[in-house]
Amino acid sequence: MNDPIRIQAAAAADINVLVSLVQQYWRFEAIEGFDAGKIQALLQQVISDSTLGQAWLVTVDGKAAGYLLAVYVFSLEHQGLTAEIDELFVCPDHRGRGLGGRLLEVAEHSFKTRGCTKAFLQVGRDNDAARAFYHSHGFSDRNGFDMVDKDL
Repeated sequence: MNDPIRIQAAAAADINVLVSLVQQYWRFEAIEGFDAGKIQALLQQVISDSTLGQAWLVTVDGKAAGYLLAVYVFSLEHQGLTAEIDELFVCPDHRGRGLGGRLLEVAEHSFKTRGCTKAFLQVGRDNDAARAFYHSHGFSDRNGFDMVDKDL
């Protein structure tokens, strides 16, 4: 029996599908500033330059069901290349079927193959479901640290 779930590294041909998924994710997380043209250009950039990061697309019965986008950062503190999971999204009608866990598994294998020493991600303070999901997959809170940022 064939598995209806397929996870593959995203390619240029997947960009329009990814843009649609990113839009759904940003709506879900109430992230402002979605611009399809900019997102398309940024996805093209990361997909065409593997030193920046990588994206994976999960499909169920040939239809897009989610994605994971990671970027690579060199860190002295963590003694080498690290991976930051920038976005992980599974469409609501596909949740609870293990797709997010399978995306993480594929991505983490790739991170290890690249020599990454650590994987990071951000979770909204009030997103208890996501926090529980990540904890169940071996991630832990980084006590004593909060993220701060600045627009450049």
